[in-house]
Amino acid sequence: MSASPFVLPPAPETLEVTRERVRLRPFEERDLDAMATYRGDADVCRYLPFQPQTPDDIRHRNGHLMGGTSLEGERGGVMLVIERVDDGAVIGDLVLFHLDAEAGSAEVGWVVSPAASGQGLATEAVRALIDTAFEVYGLRRLVAQIDADNLRSTALAERLGMRREAHFVEKEWFKGRWSDLLVYAVLDHEWAAARRSAS
Repeated sequence: MSASPFVLPPAPETLEVTRERVRLRPFEERDLDAMATYRGDADVCRYLPFQPQTPDDIRHRNGHLMGGTSLEGERGGVMLVIERVDDGAVIGDLVLFHLDAEAGSAEVGWVVSPAASGQGLATEAVRALIDTAFEVYGLRRLVAQIDADNLRSTALAERLGMRREAHFVEKEWFKGRWSDLLVYAVLDHEWAAARRSAS
Protein backbone atom coordinates (compact mmCIF):
# COMPACT_ATOMS: atom_id res chain seq x y z
CA MET A 1 0.00 0.00 0.00
CA SER A 2 1.42 3.42 -0.94
CA ALA A 3 1.98 6.20 1.57
CA SER A 4 -0.71 8.82 2.07
CA PRO A 5 -0.22 12.00 0.01
CA PHE A 6 -1.38 14.10 2.98
CA VAL A 7 1.28 16.10 4.83
CA LEU A 8 0.32 17.90 8.04
CA PRO A 9 1.63 21.48 8.11
CA PRO A 10 3.37 22.80 11.25
CA ALA A 11 1.06 23.84 14.08
CA PRO A 12 0.72 27.59 14.63
CA GLU A 13 2.74 29.02 17.51
CA THR A 14 -0.22 31.08 18.67
CA LEU A 15 -3.91 30.87 17.86
CA GLU A 16 -6.73 33.34 18.16
CA VAL A 17 -9.73 33.41 15.84
CA THR A 18 -12.17 36.31 15.99
CA ARG A 19 -15.51 36.52 14.26
CA GLU A 20 -18.29 39.10 14.56
CA ARG A 21 -19.55 37.97 17.97
CA VAL A 22 -17.14 35.28 19.21
CA ARG A 23 -13.43 34.84 19.77
CA LEU A 24 -11.68 31.46 20.01
CA ARG A 25 -8.39 31.02 21.88
CA PRO A 26 -6.56 28.20 23.71
CA PHE A 27 -7.95 27.67 27.19
CA GLU A 28 -5.97 28.76 30.22
CA GLU A 29 -6.00 28.36 34.00
CA ARG A 30 -8.04 31.55 34.35
CA ASP A 31 -10.91 29.96 32.38
CA LEU A 32 -11.53 27.03 34.72
CA ASP A 33 -14.16 28.67 36.94
CA ALA A 34 -16.18 29.94 33.99
CA MET A 35 -15.95 26.56 32.25
CA ALA A 36 -17.10 24.78 35.43
CA THR A 37 -20.24 26.94 35.44
CA TYR A 38 -21.61 25.18 32.35
CA ARG A 39 -19.59 21.95 32.52
CA GLY A 40 -20.90 21.52 36.06
CA ASP A 41 -24.51 21.54 34.80
CA ALA A 42 -26.04 18.05 34.70
CA ASP A 43 -28.25 18.96 31.72
CA VAL A 44 -25.21 20.14 29.73
CA CYS A 45 -23.35 16.90 30.53
CA ARG A 46 -26.29 14.61 29.83
CA TYR A 47 -24.97 13.45 26.44
CA LEU A 48 -21.26 14.13 27.04
CA PRO A 49 -18.64 11.53 28.04
CA PHE A 50 -18.19 12.93 31.56
CA GLN A 51 -20.19 13.79 34.66
CA PRO A 52 -20.64 17.40 35.84
CA GLN A 53 -17.20 18.87 36.43
CA THR A 54 -15.48 21.13 38.93
CA PRO A 55 -12.48 23.30 38.00
CA ASP A 56 -10.21 20.54 39.36
CA ASP A 57 -12.00 17.93 37.25
CA ILE A 58 -11.47 20.02 34.11
CA ARG A 59 -7.81 20.56 34.98
CA HIS A 60 -7.32 16.82 35.55
CA ARG A 61 -9.13 15.79 32.34
CA ASN A 62 -8.01 18.54 29.97
CA GLY A 63 -5.05 20.26 31.62
CA HIS A 64 -2.59 18.67 29.17
CA LEU A 65 -4.29 20.71 26.42
CA MET A 66 -3.98 24.01 28.29
CA GLY A 67 -2.49 26.68 26.05
CA GLY A 68 -1.65 24.13 23.35
CA THR A 69 -1.90 24.60 19.60
CA SER A 70 -0.64 21.21 18.35
CA LEU A 71 -2.80 18.28 17.27
CA GLU A 72 0.10 15.85 17.30
CA GLY A 73 1.34 13.49 19.99
CA GLU A 74 -0.20 10.69 22.00
CA ARG A 75 -2.57 13.05 23.83
CA GLY A 76 -2.52 15.83 21.27
CA GLY A 77 -5.38 18.14 20.57
CA VAL A 78 -6.43 21.75 20.68
CA MET A 79 -9.00 22.99 23.19
CA LEU A 80 -10.34 26.49 22.64
CA VAL A 81 -12.62 28.59 24.78
CA ILE A 82 -15.41 30.58 23.15
CA GLU A 83 -15.39 34.18 24.35
CA ARG A 84 -18.26 36.52 23.62
CA VAL A 85 -16.67 39.54 21.94
CA ASP A 86 -18.89 42.19 23.51
CA ASP A 87 -18.09 41.33 27.14
CA GLY A 88 -15.28 38.74 27.12
CA ALA A 89 -17.44 36.12 28.87
CA VAL A 90 -16.46 32.47 28.34
CA ILE A 91 -19.61 30.82 26.98
CA GLY A 92 -18.30 27.44 25.83
CA ASP A 93 -15.36 25.45 24.58
CA LEU A 94 -14.37 23.54 21.47
CA VAL A 95 -11.96 20.71 20.83
CA LEU A 96 -10.08 19.51 17.77
CA PHE A 97 -8.54 16.10 18.51
CA HIS A 98 -8.15 12.42 17.58
CA LEU A 99 -5.84 13.32 14.71
CA ASP A 100 -5.28 10.73 11.98
CA ALA A 101 -2.26 12.39 10.40
CA GLU A 102 -2.05 10.01 7.43
CA ALA A 103 -5.67 10.65 6.51
CA GLY A 104 -5.61 14.35 7.34
CA SER A 105 -8.62 13.78 9.57
CA ALA A 106 -9.60 14.89 13.06
CA GLU A 107 -12.65 15.07 15.29
CA VAL A 108 -14.43 18.21 16.43
CA GLY A 109 -16.48 18.62 19.58
CA TRP A 110 -18.24 21.41 21.44
CA VAL A 111 -19.74 22.28 24.82
CA VAL A 112 -21.79 25.48 25.05
CA SER A 113 -23.37 27.22 28.03
CA PRO A 114 -27.19 27.20 28.09
CA ALA A 115 -26.94 30.94 28.79
CA ALA A 116 -25.65 31.37 25.23
CA SER A 117 -28.18 29.13 23.50
CA GLY A 118 -30.64 30.33 20.90
CA GLN A 119 -28.47 33.25 19.76
CA GLY A 120 -26.50 31.60 16.96
CA LEU A 121 -23.24 31.94 18.92
CA ALA A 122 -22.53 28.20 18.92
CA THR A 123 -23.02 28.05 15.15
CA GLU A 124 -20.68 31.00 14.66
CA ALA A 125 -18.06 29.47 16.97
CA VAL A 126 -18.11 25.97 15.47
CA ARG A 127 -18.04 27.42 11.97
CA ALA A 128 -14.90 29.35 13.00
CA LEU A 129 -13.39 26.14 14.39
CA ILE A 130 -14.04 24.28 11.12
CA ASP A 131 -12.55 27.18 9.14
CA THR A 132 -9.47 26.97 11.40
CA ALA A 133 -9.18 23.19 11.06
CA PHE A 134 -9.09 23.42 7.28
CA GLU A 135 -7.29 26.74 6.75
CA VAL A 136 -4.78 26.81 9.63
CA TYR A 137 -4.24 23.11 10.33
CA GLY A 138 -4.58 22.04 6.71
CA LEU A 139 -6.86 19.09 7.50
CA ARG A 140 -8.94 17.52 4.75
CA ARG A 141 -11.71 15.82 6.76
CA LEU A 142 -13.53 16.49 10.03
CA VAL A 143 -15.93 14.27 11.95
CA ALA A 144 -18.28 14.86 14.87
CA GLN A 145 -19.63 11.98 16.96
CA ILE A 146 -22.92 12.83 18.65
CA ASP A 147 -25.37 10.94 20.85
CA ALA A 148 -28.52 10.55 18.75
CA ASP A 149 -30.67 11.97 21.56
CA ASN A 150 -28.58 15.16 21.66
CA LEU A 151 -30.94 17.04 19.37
CA ARG A 152 -29.29 20.44 19.80
CA SER A 153 -25.92 19.11 18.70
CA THR A 154 -27.30 17.16 15.76
CA ALA A 155 -29.22 20.26 14.67
CA LEU A 156 -26.01 22.30 14.93
CA ALA A 157 -24.05 19.79 12.82
CA GLU A 158 -26.77 19.83 10.18
CA ARG A 159 -27.04 23.63 10.25
CA LEU A 160 -23.32 23.77 9.52
CA GLY A 161 -23.79 21.47 6.52
CA MET A 162 -22.06 18.43 7.96
CA ARG A 163 -23.15 15.16 6.36
CA ARG A 164 -24.63 12.34 8.47
CA GLU A 165 -22.45 9.37 7.55
CA ALA A 166 -23.45 6.75 10.08
CA HIS A 167 -26.05 5.81 12.66
CA PHE A 168 -24.86 3.13 15.07
CA VAL A 169 -27.87 1.68 16.86
CA GLU A 170 -27.47 0.93 20.58
CA LYS A 171 -23.72 1.24 20.19
CA GLU A 172 -22.86 1.44 23.89
CA TRP A 173 -24.26 1.45 27.39
CA PHE A 174 -24.05 5.13 28.29
CA LYS A 175 -25.39 6.84 31.40
CA GLY A 176 -28.01 4.22 32.13
CA ARG A 177 -29.19 3.38 28.64
CA TRP A 178 -28.14 1.83 25.34
CA SER A 179 -27.29 4.86 23.25
CA ASP A 180 -27.27 5.40 19.50
CA LEU A 181 -24.29 7.23 18.01
CA LEU A 182 -24.45 9.51 14.97
CA VAL A 183 -21.35 10.36 12.95
CA TYR A 184 -21.27 13.58 10.95
CA ALA A 185 -18.46 14.61 8.60
CA VAL A 186 -17.37 17.25 6.15
CA LEU A 187 -14.47 17.42 3.67
CA ASP A 188 -12.36 20.50 3.06
CA HIS A 189 -13.53 20.96 -0.54
CA GLU A 190 -17.19 20.51 0.48
CA TRP A 191 -16.76 23.16 3.16
CA ALA A 192 -15.01 25.55 0.76
CA ALA A 193 -17.72 25.11 -1.88
CA ALA A 194 -20.48 25.75 0.67
CA ARG A 195 -18.71 28.87 1.92
CA ARG A 196 -18.32 30.17 -1.65
CA SER A 197 -21.98 29.61 -2.46
CA ALA A 198 -23.05 31.35 0.76
CA SER A 199 -20.99 34.47 0.06
